[in-house]
Amino acid sequence: MKKNIHPEYQDTKVVCGACGNTFTVRSNKPELELEVCNQCHPFFTGKQGTIKKAGRIDKFNQKYGLNQAK
Repeated sequence: MKKNIHPEYQDTKVVCGACGNTFTVRSNKPELELEVCNQCHPFFTGKQGTIKKAGRIDKFNQKYGLNQAK
């Protein structure tokens, strides 16, 4: 490696903005903030927010007229 062209790596504190989970990685910044992490993301947890899911279902039903009484 060439000298004096690479950044200095340090321990970086990472904070999740959604759940508050913290962990440490190595990066060239002292602190990072994420929107979601693997502890709160629905793909990794297997839990999908029922509010979001219900809202999408209602939107679909309204779009195709499935909520109307026959």
